Amino acid sequence: MFIIGIAGGTGSGKTTVVNKIIKALGSDDIGVIPQDNYYVALDHLPLEERAKYNFDHPRAIDFDLLYDHLTRLSKGEAVEQPVYSFIQYTRTGDTILTHPKKVMIVEGILIFTDKRLRDLFDLKIFVHADADERLIRRIRRDIAERGRTLEEVLNRYQTTLKPMYEQFIEPTKSYADIIIPNDRRNETAIEVLKSVIKNNLTAHGRA
Repeated sequence: MFIIGIAGGTGSGKTTVVNKIIKALGSDDIGVIPQDNYYVALDHLPLEERAKYNFDHPRAIDFDLLYDHLTRLSKGEAVEQPVYSFIQYTRTGDTILTHPKKVMIVEGILIFTDKRLRDLFDLKIFVHADADERLIRRIRRDIAERGRTLEEVLNRYQTTLKPMYEQFIEPTKSYADIIIPNDRRNETAIEVLKSVIKNNLTAHGRA
């Protein structure tokens, strides 16, 4: 199994990169594990306190469970991914049955902050985008999909997103094997990425 880690700030275009890889290689050969499914459960807190939780700090991620699931997948075992609600700010109790694939993509803002995960990744990719582009995408997503107000999004950006990006996320760019710019050079970088993946699969007899 070839494991790819794709990191980058919120709204940087990670999902777009994932979708392009899937389209190029075929969905039957690729599995995706979003970091968003592995936020810690906050059932013990009232909803009002959950809403104030810092979801952009590494402690917000259940890295133990994510590492365990990746390890089991690499051994050929299926796992049950948790499902997270960003309206209730906790796990829903539902799960997603996930089977091993030739390529497993792990995608999320904080995945390179955990050394155990970095060591599991055969290829590490960082998607870079300007801060204003990331903010615009975050505003559109949180208002449309998560029921946030503009004031809520901007307040969270100023108090947690921006400082956490500068402290924890941007520094992990140094761990990346490939940095994909989210601009006019994006397509070229993705073509290089697809070639790297295909070559690695062929070299290891996994194509």
